[in-house]
Amino acid sequence: MIKCFVKNENAIALIDTMSELDGEVIDKVIWIDMLMPTHDEIIFIENTFGIKFPTKQETEEIEISSRYWEETDKIEINSYFLISSNQNSFNETVSFILYRGLLISIRYAALYTFEEFNRKVYATPQQFESGYDIFCNLLDIRIDADADIIEKLSRDIARIRKHVFTDYKNDDEEILEKISSFEDLNMQIRESLTDKQRILSSFLKSDKYKPSLKNDVTIMLKDIKSLVDYTDFNFQRLDYLQNVFVGLLSIQQNKVIKIFTIVNVIFLPPTLIASIYGMNFQIMPELGWKFGYGLSVFLMVCSSILPIYIFKRKGLI
Repeated sequence: MIKCFVKNENAIALIDTMSELDGEVIDKVIWIDMLMPTHDEIIFIENTFGIKFPTKQETEEIEISSRYWEETDKIEINSYFLISSNQNSFNETVSFILYRGLLISIRYAALYTFEEFNRKVYATPQQFESGYDIFCNLLDIRIDADADIIEKLSRDIARIRKHVFTDYKNDDEEILEKISSFEDLNMQIRESLTDKQRILSSFLKSDKYKPSLKNDVTIMLKDIKSLVDYTDFNFQRLDYLQNVFVGLLSIQQNKVIKIFTIVNVIFLPPTLIASIYGMNFQIMPELGWKFGYGLSVFLMVCSSILPIYIFKRKGLI
């Protein structure tokens, strides 16, 4: 699917039919948004605007030369956009091509950032004079969305921390799974923010856009730095929480082992006495004594009570 946004004085019009792209309209297009484009759609846009798109494999490469590439009249950018859900979170690569005043975005997933920006572009079309304005606004919305995800993650970490310390009821696997999922989400956010930080740092050095946008880019870099610092803080909190939880598990296991140890010590002396008198030797004086059975029971009871008394005196039970 292809959407073309055309600048007409103080308004922006949408064209979603490629047959409407003629000579006059092409010069006024400031943004082409391509969602899951087909091969024919890619070829059509390449031929119409004289631009060569990167392949899907090229957009996934992680070296900075593949994430940001600047030529005489063109800038190619591949940036991570986080897709967060309850089951799984991952970074989807979105490709941007800035060709003079035109922005072309290529993506293979529906993203909240673009839906939010579509509402904004119709509400305040006078803010967007070229594709560079649109690109900066898209990244700004994405950074705000990342900040919201980090805030929610921080609240979830605080909630599970309280649960571990106050309402812990031996749901070990569930808690460990949550901590693991939080660490994975935080890692994905950190990767996305670091990627944008590298891209914007390179973009800031470009002289292809108006100077007023440099201030916006500088502010976004400061916001990203603060968010990266907060992800580091969340890593520390999760690491601390995991260590505390493992410590609580060890304490619970030690209590169980302690109980079994005390029970073994209590029943060991009676077991020894019963074993002695359970031997079938012919010469055992107590076998013929009519009080032998009572004596053996008395000895077993006393040998059980004595360890309990000693443990209580020492505060072990």
